[in-house]
Amino acid sequence: MRAAFLFLIAANLMFFAWWYYVSPHDSGRDPKPVAQQIEPHKLRILPPDGQPAAAAKPPLKPVAAETAAPAACLEWGSFAVADVARAELALGPLALGERLSQRRVDESAGWWVFIPPQSSRPGALKKAAELKGLGLGAEEYFILQDEGPARWAISLGVYRTEDAAQSRLEALRVRGVRSAQVGAREAPVPKVWFRVRSATSAHQGMLKELAGGFPGTELRDCPP
Repeated sequence: MRAAFLFLIAANLMFFAWWYYVSPHDSGRDPKPVAQQIEPHKLRILPPDGQPAAAAKPPLKPVAAETAAPAACLEWGSFAVADVARAELALGPLALGERLSQRRVDESAGWWVFIPPQSSRPGALKKAAELKGLGLGAEEYFILQDEGPARWAISLGVYRTEDAAQSRLEALRVRGVRSAQVGAREAPVPKVWFRVRSATSAHQGMLKELAGGFPGTELRDCPP
Protein backbone atom coordinates (compact mmCIF):
# COMPACT_ATOMS: atom_id res chain seq x y z
CA MET A 1 0.00 0.00 0.00
CA ARG A 2 2.75 2.42 0.90
CA ALA A 3 4.44 1.75 -2.44
CA ALA A 4 1.19 2.45 -4.34
CA PHE A 5 0.61 5.69 -2.49
CA LEU A 6 4.12 6.94 -3.22
CA PHE A 7 3.67 6.02 -6.89
CA LEU A 8 0.49 8.14 -7.16
CA ILE A 9 2.21 11.12 -5.60
CA ALA A 10 5.13 10.81 -8.02
CA ALA A 11 2.74 10.51 -10.99
CA ASN A 12 0.84 13.67 -9.98
CA LEU A 13 4.08 15.60 -9.61
CA MET A 14 5.25 14.49 -13.08
CA PHE A 15 1.84 15.49 -14.67
CA PHE A 16 1.93 18.91 -13.03
CA ALA A 17 5.51 19.47 -14.26
CA TRP A 18 4.56 18.42 -17.80
CA TRP A 19 1.43 20.63 -17.87
CA TYR A 20 3.18 23.74 -16.54
CA TYR A 21 6.47 23.50 -18.48
CA VAL A 22 5.74 21.44 -21.61
CA SER A 23 2.07 21.69 -22.77
CA PRO A 24 1.13 24.77 -25.02
CA HIS A 25 -0.87 27.64 -23.51
CA ASP A 26 -4.59 27.96 -24.28
CA SER A 27 -4.74 29.75 -27.67
CA GLY A 28 -8.01 31.40 -26.61
CA ARG A 29 -6.29 33.29 -23.81
CA ASP A 30 -4.29 36.43 -24.48
CA PRO A 31 -2.42 37.71 -21.42
CA LYS A 32 -1.32 40.84 -23.28
CA PRO A 33 -4.20 41.62 -25.70
CA VAL A 34 -3.47 45.31 -26.24
CA ALA A 35 0.24 44.93 -26.81
CA GLN A 36 -0.24 42.18 -29.40
CA GLN A 37 -2.98 43.89 -31.47
CA ILE A 38 -2.12 45.04 -34.99
CA GLU A 39 -3.28 48.64 -35.76
CA PRO A 40 -5.78 48.80 -32.89
CA HIS A 41 -7.05 52.22 -34.08
CA LYS A 42 -8.71 50.45 -37.03
CA LEU A 43 -10.72 48.19 -34.78
CA ARG A 44 -14.48 48.22 -35.53
CA ILE A 45 -17.20 46.72 -33.38
CA LEU A 46 -19.82 44.84 -35.37
CA PRO A 47 -23.48 44.69 -34.35
CA PRO A 48 -25.10 41.29 -33.71
CA ASP A 49 -26.07 40.84 -37.41
CA GLY A 50 -22.42 41.02 -38.43
CA GLN A 51 -22.87 44.03 -40.75
CA PRO A 52 -20.81 47.19 -40.24
CA ALA A 53 -22.74 49.95 -38.53
CA ALA A 54 -23.72 52.83 -40.82
CA ALA A 55 -21.58 55.92 -40.42
CA ALA A 56 -23.29 58.68 -38.52
CA LYS A 57 -24.50 61.44 -40.83
CA PRO A 58 -23.46 64.99 -40.02
CA PRO A 59 -26.31 67.28 -39.03
CA LEU A 60 -27.94 69.09 -41.91
CA LYS A 61 -27.02 72.71 -42.23
CA PRO A 62 -29.93 75.19 -42.41
CA VAL A 63 -30.74 76.20 -45.95
CA ALA A 64 -29.69 79.77 -46.54
CA ALA A 65 -32.52 82.19 -47.12
CA GLU A 66 -32.97 83.47 -50.64
CA THR A 67 -30.99 86.58 -51.35
CA ALA A 68 -33.28 89.57 -51.41
CA ALA A 69 -33.74 91.20 -54.79
CA PRO A 70 -31.30 94.08 -55.20
CA ALA A 71 -32.71 97.56 -54.68
CA ALA A 72 -33.28 99.59 -57.84
CA CYS A 73 -33.16 103.23 -58.89
CA LEU A 74 -36.43 104.18 -60.61
CA GLU A 75 -37.85 107.31 -62.21
CA TRP A 76 -41.51 108.14 -62.52
CA GLY A 77 -42.71 110.82 -64.90
CA SER A 78 -42.72 112.95 -66.64
CA PHE A 79 -45.03 115.53 -65.06
CA ALA A 80 -45.97 119.01 -66.09
CA VAL A 81 -45.19 121.51 -63.39
CA ALA A 82 -48.91 121.85 -62.75
CA ASP A 83 -49.19 118.11 -62.01
CA VAL A 84 -46.27 117.85 -59.58
CA ALA A 85 -48.26 118.66 -56.43
CA ARG A 86 -50.82 115.94 -57.18
CA ALA A 87 -48.06 113.39 -57.77
CA GLU A 88 -46.36 114.39 -54.50
CA LEU A 89 -49.60 113.75 -52.61
CA ALA A 90 -49.85 110.32 -54.20
CA LEU A 91 -46.26 109.50 -53.20
CA GLY A 92 -46.76 110.60 -49.60
CA PRO A 93 -48.07 107.27 -48.21
CA LEU A 94 -44.95 105.49 -49.50
CA ALA A 95 -42.85 107.37 -46.88
CA LEU A 96 -39.81 107.38 -49.16
CA GLY A 97 -37.95 110.05 -47.20
CA GLU A 98 -34.44 110.69 -48.51
CA ARG A 99 -34.89 108.07 -51.22
CA LEU A 100 -37.09 110.52 -53.15
CA SER A 101 -35.85 113.42 -55.25
CA GLN A 102 -36.91 115.40 -58.34
CA ARG A 103 -35.21 116.00 -61.66
CA ARG A 104 -36.37 118.84 -63.90
CA VAL A 105 -35.81 118.79 -67.66
CA ASP A 106 -37.11 120.57 -70.76
CA GLU A 107 -39.01 118.19 -73.01
CA SER A 108 -40.85 118.55 -76.25
CA ALA A 109 -44.37 117.78 -75.09
CA GLY A 110 -45.77 116.94 -78.52
CA TRP A 111 -49.43 117.05 -77.36
CA TRP A 112 -51.48 118.97 -74.88
CA VAL A 113 -55.00 119.12 -73.48
CA PHE A 114 -56.34 122.66 -73.40
CA ILE A 115 -59.31 124.99 -73.48
CA PRO A 116 -58.96 127.33 -76.45
CA PRO A 117 -57.86 130.94 -75.86
CA GLN A 118 -60.44 133.27 -74.32
CA SER A 119 -60.93 136.78 -75.56
CA SER A 120 -59.37 138.40 -72.50
CA ARG A 121 -57.88 137.80 -69.08
CA PRO A 122 -61.27 138.15 -67.35
CA GLY A 123 -62.68 135.55 -69.73
CA ALA A 124 -59.84 133.16 -68.90
CA LEU A 125 -60.36 133.70 -65.16
CA LYS A 126 -64.08 132.99 -65.55
CA LYS A 127 -63.30 129.72 -67.33
CA ALA A 128 -60.83 128.82 -64.60
CA ALA A 129 -63.54 129.42 -61.99
CA GLU A 130 -65.81 127.01 -63.87
CA LEU A 131 -63.07 124.34 -63.71
CA LYS A 132 -62.71 124.92 -59.98
CA GLY A 133 -66.47 124.50 -59.61
CA LEU A 134 -66.18 121.09 -61.30
CA GLY A 135 -63.72 119.97 -58.64
CA LEU A 136 -60.40 120.55 -60.43
CA GLY A 137 -57.60 121.69 -58.15
CA ALA A 138 -55.54 124.76 -58.94
CA GLU A 139 -52.56 122.51 -59.66
CA GLU A 140 -54.43 120.79 -62.53
CA TYR A 141 -54.61 123.77 -64.88
CA PHE A 142 -52.99 127.11 -65.59
CA ILE A 143 -53.70 130.14 -67.78
CA LEU A 144 -51.23 130.95 -70.56
CA GLN A 145 -50.42 134.65 -70.36
CA ASP A 146 -47.41 134.94 -72.70
CA GLU A 147 -47.84 136.82 -75.96
CA GLY A 148 -48.74 134.59 -78.87
CA PRO A 149 -51.62 132.73 -80.46
CA ALA A 150 -52.20 130.64 -77.30
CA ARG A 151 -52.53 133.62 -74.94
CA TRP A 152 -55.48 133.22 -72.50
CA ALA A 153 -55.80 129.55 -73.31
CA ILE A 154 -56.03 127.20 -70.35
CA SER A 155 -53.64 124.26 -70.28
CA LEU A 156 -54.88 121.06 -68.67
CA GLY A 157 -51.71 119.03 -69.23
CA VAL A 158 -48.95 118.43 -71.75
CA TYR A 159 -47.95 114.95 -72.93
CA ARG A 160 -45.40 113.23 -75.12
CA THR A 161 -47.93 111.03 -76.93
CA GLU A 162 -51.37 111.64 -78.38
CA ASP A 163 -52.72 108.55 -76.59
CA ALA A 164 -51.71 109.96 -73.23
CA ALA A 165 -53.34 113.29 -74.06
CA GLN A 166 -56.55 111.53 -75.14
CA SER A 167 -56.62 109.58 -71.87
CA ARG A 168 -56.40 112.85 -69.95
CA LEU A 169 -59.18 114.35 -72.06
CA GLU A 170 -61.49 111.42 -71.39
CA ALA A 171 -60.84 111.67 -67.65
CA LEU A 172 -61.71 115.38 -67.75
CA ARG A 173 -64.94 114.76 -69.63
CA VAL A 174 -66.00 112.29 -66.94
CA ARG A 175 -65.55 115.13 -64.47
CA GLY A 176 -67.75 117.46 -66.55
CA VAL A 177 -65.18 119.42 -68.57
CA ARG A 178 -66.74 119.82 -72.01
CA SER A 179 -64.75 122.59 -73.73
CA ALA A 180 -61.30 120.92 -73.55
CA GLN A 181 -59.60 119.43 -76.58
CA VAL A 182 -56.34 117.78 -77.67
CA GLY A 183 -53.83 119.48 -79.93
CA ALA A 184 -50.21 119.29 -81.10
CA ARG A 185 -47.71 121.35 -79.15
CA GLU A 186 -44.08 121.10 -80.19
CA ALA A 187 -42.71 123.84 -77.97
CA PRO A 188 -40.37 122.56 -75.24
CA VAL A 189 -41.90 122.66 -71.79
CA PRO A 190 -40.45 122.08 -68.31
CA LYS A 191 -41.19 118.58 -67.00
CA VAL A 192 -40.45 116.85 -63.70
CA TRP A 193 -39.28 113.26 -63.05
CA PHE A 194 -39.49 111.77 -59.58
CA ARG A 195 -36.44 109.66 -58.77
CA VAL A 196 -36.56 106.90 -56.14
CA ARG A 197 -33.18 105.51 -55.09
CA SER A 198 -32.73 102.12 -53.41
CA ALA A 199 -36.31 101.14 -54.22
CA THR A 200 -37.20 97.79 -52.67
CA SER A 201 -39.46 95.27 -54.37
CA ALA A 202 -42.34 96.60 -52.24
CA HIS A 203 -41.64 100.16 -53.41
CA GLN A 204 -41.51 99.00 -57.03
CA GLY A 205 -44.92 97.37 -56.73
CA MET A 206 -46.49 100.48 -55.19
CA LEU A 207 -44.91 102.77 -57.78
CA LYS A 208 -46.28 100.62 -60.63
CA GLU A 209 -49.71 100.88 -59.09
CA LEU A 210 -49.42 104.66 -58.80
CA ALA A 211 -48.25 105.04 -62.39
CA GLY A 212 -51.37 103.21 -63.55
CA GLY A 213 -53.48 105.99 -62.04
CA PHE A 214 -51.62 108.75 -63.90
CA PRO A 215 -52.20 108.32 -67.65
CA GLY A 216 -49.28 109.40 -69.78
CA THR A 217 -46.65 108.69 -67.13
CA GLU A 218 -44.16 105.84 -67.06
CA LEU A 219 -41.96 104.07 -64.55
CA ARG A 220 -38.43 103.36 -65.79
CA ASP A 221 -34.87 102.65 -64.64
CA CYS A 222 -32.84 105.74 -63.80
CA PRO A 223 -30.79 106.88 -66.79
CA PRO A 224 -27.00 106.63 -66.39
